[in-house]
Amino acid sequence: MPQVYHLNLSEREIAGAQIALLPGDPARVEKIATTEPIKHGRFVASHREFCTWLGFIGETPIVITSTGIGGPSTAIAVEELAQLGVRIFMRVGTTGAIQPHITVGDVVITTGAVRLDGASTHYAPIEYPAVADYNLVWALVEAAQTLKIPYHVGITCSSATFYPGQERSDSFSRYIIKDLQGTKDEWQRLGVLNYEMEAATLFTMCSALGLRAGCVCGVVDTLTQEQITPESLQRAEQNAIQVAVKATGIFLEKQL
Repeated sequence: MPQVYHLNLSEREIAGAQIALLPGDPARVEKIATTEPIKHGRFVASHREFCTWLGFIGETPIVITSTGIGGPSTAIAVEELAQLGVRIFMRVGTTGAIQPHITVGDVVITTGAVRLDGASTHYAPIEYPAVADYNLVWALVEAAQTLKIPYHVGITCSSATFYPGQERSDSFSRYIIKDLQGTKDEWQRLGVLNYEMEAATLFTMCSALGLRAGCVCGVVDTLTQEQITPESLQRAEQNAIQVAVKATGIFLEKQL
C-alpha cells in the first residue's frame, strides 16, 4: 500500500515488521532502537510527533514509533501501523504511581486500564474492557524478573489530561472540577497503581481490532515525590526500555 499519511511510512520501509514498540516521546525512539538485543537500528521517518526507527532481533524486524502524548495521537499511530501490517504493540512509557509501596525507578506492567481517556470510546463502548494481551504481560514479567528490575503488575488509570485528570496540584489554576475531585483517592482505594495517558486507548482499540497490546511504564513520580527530576526520568525510562526490549526477545524466542 502507499505511504500512510501521519507516519509518513510504507510497508517496505518497515521491512514487513509485525511488532511495534511505542514510546510517547520521539527522543526515546533511538534509545530503544539501540538497546540490545535489538541490532542494526536505523532512522526511517519523522513527521509531527511520530518518529520511526527500524531494528532487528535476530532476523525479525521491529519497528519503533513514537505516539506523542495521549489517546488521539496513539490511536493514529496504531491505526496506521496496523494498516502497514503490524499486529503486536508494546507501549514503553513513563508514569506517576499512586500507591505508597511503589518507588521512583520501578516499572508498572499494566494488565488493564481505567478508561478516562476519551479516545477509546471511538472504538468500543465504555462497558468494553481495556485489557492487555496475556502473553505480552507474561513476557514483560519474565523480563523484569530476569533483569532484577523492581516491577508491579496491575491496573492503570489512563487520563485524557495530565493535570486535572490526575488531580495534580501544580496546574495553572489549581482548580479541579467537581467530577474529578477525590478521584485519585478513589482509584487508590480500588487498587489502581498509576496514572498515564495512553494504555486505555491502546488496549481497547487493539482488542476491538483483533490486535495484541502490552504496556510497561517506568515510574517518574510518586505520592511522596511529585516533582519529576532529570535523574528520576532517566532511571525510569531506562528501566522501562530494558524490560520492553527484553520482553520482546522473550516473546519471539518462545513464539508466544
